[in-house]
Amino acid sequence: MPRTTLYRTAILALFALNLPAQTASKAPAAGAAKQAPATMRPQANLLQLMRGILFPASNVIFAAQNDNPADLKPAPGKDPALATDPLVSTYGGWQAVENASLALAEAANLLMISGRKCANGLPVPMNNPDWPKFVQSLRDAGMKAYAAAQSKNQDKILDAADTMTTACANCHDKWREKPTLADRCK
Repeated sequence: MPRTTLYRTAILALFALNLPAQTASKAPAAGAAKQAPATMRPQANLLQLMRGILFPASNVIFAAQNDNPADLKPAPGKDPALATDPLVSTYGGWQAVENASLALAEAANLLMISGRKCANGLPVPMNNPDWPKFVQSLRDAGMKAYAAAQSKNQDKILDAADTMTTACANCHDKWREKPTLADRCK
């Protein structure tokens, strides 16, 4: 892949994640809680993580339920390196479904980094016993989708997407589907 395409892809990924720019760290105030190492500090709140990684990756898997990824090709004359649809990009087709599945499984790890906040500023409910259970369900769903994508079998993708929907709904029903943003993550 040409270097300019790699740079363009990296820049688009940063914009898609809507991550804040890195800033110089400040010394913690006296008596402040010990924070994770700089490499493990969350940069995005939960909403940004959902919109930047989980939502797009889920949509790739959901799309594979209806359209066989092996049949999806970029439009004639279009450069797949510039595709905004992962299914028809340079790494499209079933490989895109595999990659999206692994992104979901890996994002589960990001959900367990201490210090992450919800969009309303409340801490992610990591101390609630359901949180690690639901995160593990997401990880399992991602790996089930990965196995289905490797088999290149749409029936298995249907089953994996159902597992993924359940994993997402469990968490959303408990913490996201609230009357107001302020009520989330409680």
